Amino acid sequence: MTLPIVAVVGRPNVGKSTFFNKIVGSRLSIVEDTPGVTRDRIYAEAEWCGKYFALVDTGGIDTDTEDVILSQMREQAEVAMEMSDVIVFMVDGKEGLTAADRDVADMMRRTKKPLVLIVNKIDGGKTPEDFYDFYELALGDPIPISAANMTGLGEALDAIIAGLGDAAESEIDEDIVKIAVIGKPNVGKSSLINALVGENRVIVSEIAGTTRDSIDTPFTYEGERYTLIDTAGIRRRSRVTENIEKYSVVRAIGAIERSDVCILMIDAADGVTEQDKKIAGLAHESGKGIVVAVNKWDLIEKDNHTMEEFRRKIRAELPFMAYAHEIFISVTGNQRVKSVIEAAAVVAQNRSMRVPTGQLNSLIQDAIMIKQPPSDKGKRLKIYYVSQVGVRPPLFSFKINSRELMHFSYARYLENRIRESYNFSGTSIKFVFREKGDESL
Repeated sequence: MTLPIVAVVGRPNVGKSTFFNKIVGSRLSIVEDTPGVTRDRIYAEAEWCGKYFALVDTGGIDTDTEDVILSQMREQAEVAMEMSDVIVFMVDGKEGLTAADRDVADMMRRTKKPLVLIVNKIDGGKTPEDFYDFYELALGDPIPISAANMTGLGEALDAIIAGLGDAAESEIDEDIVKIAVIGKPNVGKSSLINALVGENRVIVSEIAGTTRDSIDTPFTYEGERYTLIDTAGIRRRSRVTENIEKYSVVRAIGAIERSDVCILMIDAADGVTEQDKKIAGLAHESGKGIVVAVNKWDLIEKDNHTMEEFRRKIRAELPFMAYAHEIFISVTGNQRVKSVIEAAAVVAQNRSMRVPTGQLNSLIQDAIMIKQPPSDKGKRLKIYYVSQVGVRPPLFSFKINSRELMHFSYARYLENRIRESYNFSGTSIKFVFREKGDESL
């Protein structure tokens, strides 16, 4: 079920991100006193009085600028307004009505969308005299709030729900696959998402670090719905200096945590770098599905063996995730771009696969007959029973006689036997071992 969209727009630094974070209940948008921190459109699901909608935070609108980034921020806000069902226009109650506010108001009137005018930073419960100047915008009754102090939010949300009318949904769809596009800065993450959705959804520039927030994009492919999450490039810790960039790293890690599948983008010219290994490790440790997308493949001189040699190098550099699905693409050359989403869809299915208990125990018993379990001081490992107790990622519980006898190498052997029989390509497999009398899992 597609949620209606509510866009929060206004000049830079009026408190849009603070309002956004208070409503969605988590710090998804970066909040900093520096104007222009939120550059792209940030999506999150929100709920009020049993009604659900998608709230969109946007970069501040500067109506008179030639700066490339600020101009793109304005364009992103305009796209958000165009796709929204209700527009929340936020102004600064401390600063009062400005000429820029009037310009933004003119822009929003042209959308002919329902508007909610919110005057932020009205602290201490006192309404300043110039508050009533906002009536001059002719956008309805201004609603005074303090996003930081969480006052007036109920009235603002009531107005939003009223503006949505029957469009507000009473339930949300939790079956949508969330796909995070991760990697070091400037490897083409935003360009890939723009190519997939067919619009300039995410700001793209040659300046490394342009994407500072994790950005959610609803996306439909062949009738199936996904959420694409663009992330700020994760730099080495020694290179992370600004507070804002530190937040971006945390946000990218958070995007990995809430995703189902991660697209790890690697620059074909650079190969697998130390930073790529660290980023891959984050996704692996989180138990996510992984597709390794080698970008800029069109720039590589190739023969009949180049791709297979590169694939071997990936597996040698990332031995802990040999299960990952590899794909070679060129975003700018539009080569195999759609295959990225197709691969992610397969990996998502594999993460949800369940192996029947009977088949699983027969498989493990056959594996034991082929290769005897390890022993120590005359005591041999015994595996009594195996069951799959979880998915996303697949989790298998082994009932054994001694954890100390379950060597890492034998566990890897059992994992390989399971993978040979069932298609868990692209997803990690987790094992838990319990002894007799241990009732956990």
